[in-house]
Amino acid sequence: MGNTFTQIYIHFVFSVKNRECLIKNDWEKELYKYITGIVKANGHKLIAINGMPDHVHILVGLKPTQSISDLMQDVKGSSSKWINDKKLVYGKFKWQSGYGGFSYSHSQLNNIVQYIMKQKEHHKRKTFREEYLNILKSFNIKYENKYLFDFIEY
Repeated sequence: MGNTFTQIYIHFVFSVKNRECLIKNDWEKELYKYITGIVKANGHKLIAINGMPDHVHILVGLKPTQSISDLMQDVKGSSSKWINDKKLVYGKFKWQSGYGGFSYSHSQLNNIVQYIMKQKEHHKRKTFREEYLNILKSFNIKYENKYLFDFIEY
């Protein structure tokens, strides 16, 4: 695409089905590397990745050659297949349907990278539900509770 210049940064948030805490410390880094490979194979740049046992955050420098929904279908589908093929969980691993996708400008990248990289520290003070609703509110996204992730509080 000659003479096409873009700068698109999307922060994705997606959750394990039923918000189960299935992502274990002993294989989460391997999962993150695998997801990074999926993003790169689709021609995008993964800037940051981190999460908790029940959800993942990724920040992607998106190329306009693929739709956001196609990228997320590939990330979630391929990574769940990888987890199942490696038998990393008892039973069948699935991501919850849907995801959050939030755009940021280049000047905001350092802040969002720091936010993503400090997830474990952040969640000592806030639940995933509080975090996700705060993101939706900060972007003025109207939502109906029935379309949100299934939030199971422990």
